[in-house]
Amino acid sequence: MISVETAREIIQKHTKALQVQRIPLKATLGFVLAENIASPINTPPFDQSAMDGYAFCFADWQQGKELNLAGIVAAGDSGENKLAAGSACRIFTGAPVPPGADTVVMQEKVTVTEKGILILDSIIQKAANVRPQGSETKKGEVAMLASTRLTPAAIGYLANLGLTEVSVFSAPKVSVIITGKELTQPGNPLTAGKVYDSNSLSLAALLQQNNISEVKILWVDDDKAATKSVIQHALSQSDLVLLTGGISVGDYDYVNEALTECGVEELFHKIKQKPGKPLYFGKKGNLPVFALPGNPAAVLTCFYEYVLPCLRLLQGEKQNILSLQLPLLKSYNKKKGLTHFLKGRVEGKGVLPLFAQESYKLNSFSIANCIIELPEEKEVFEEGELVNLKLI
Repeated sequence: MISVETAREIIQKHTKALQVQRIPLKATLGFVLAENIASPINTPPFDQSAMDGYAFCFADWQQGKELNLAGIVAAGDSGENKLAAGSACRIFTGAPVPPGADTVVMQEKVTVTEKGILILDSIIQKAANVRPQGSETKKGEVAMLASTRLTPAAIGYLANLGLTEVSVFSAPKVSVIITGKELTQPGNPLTAGKVYDSNSLSLAALLQQNNISEVKILWVDDDKAATKSVIQHALSQSDLVLLTGGISVGDYDYVNEALTECGVEELFHKIKQKPGKPLYFGKKGNLPVFALPGNPAAVLTCFYEYVLPCLRLLQGEKQNILSLQLPLLKSYNKKKGLTHFLKGRVEGKGVLPLFAQESYKLNSFSIANCIIELPEEKEVFEEGELVNLKLI
């Protein structure tokens, strides 16, 4: 068996980003940039009013002295007409500040007189309420780095630069193979010796949640020939293959043998952890293959800890899943020799290890919002002690 840290290093070493494609900006949600984006324009593209008010030249103003009112500049106007000395113009949010003006006073700080305006703001400073040209992004500078995941805000930012398409890493095609003749689909009668399959639904939902839409779910009984056949099929049409069940050492566990016969190179099998000790990772060419134990909570834990980081590397995202430290809200004891991953819940300024930590129990996982990692060589974790965790 290998350590958790060694397993993570092996996965990172053997996972390569997928091919790059150029797609319309409106279709990029969840994709990862494959190029640095240099801004083609200044943003804002001109000195811009930050509010409704009056634009004027600060050097022309003296407290208690009226300024002549000369025209209106609305959002969308060219703003090319120069403002005469000693004058102010009505201006609106987003409008260009005209030449000859450098400051905007909000309309609530102004009294309109018969001849012009009187500014009542005694503490206003030069350039107040003006967004300078290029103050967000200057033309030619890097606006967004490669490996950035495109969120709605990121897409809006790139649209603000006038872009219509960008280069991104391809989205992975994933095949999920659920093994076990004991499984019955929800909605069917539960006969003697059978259990309902939850792994296919959980994994499909996890993949969907992580912007992976090309997913095929396959089921196979505990049969070596059938297992090999479905693996061969999945390998031929996927960027990542994920199996659950059949990876231990029982008489009906055929996954490891079938993977070998399908030409998959084993990179590790079994990690010093609980749950999910029998976890397998291999590859065929550059195609990663995971085989997870069948217990539902172990499946979810292994997905969050190993499969999801691998998927993000395939998508070109270099940053790993966010982890942080919080104090335990109650003490926890375990045996040495295995890293423990606990279903946990962040509450206030601490984290609570939940009930039902067994690998077959999903009831606690259904209310968990994090996974707590307890290192293998330590036994006693006191209330208030800082522990590592990942939000889920």
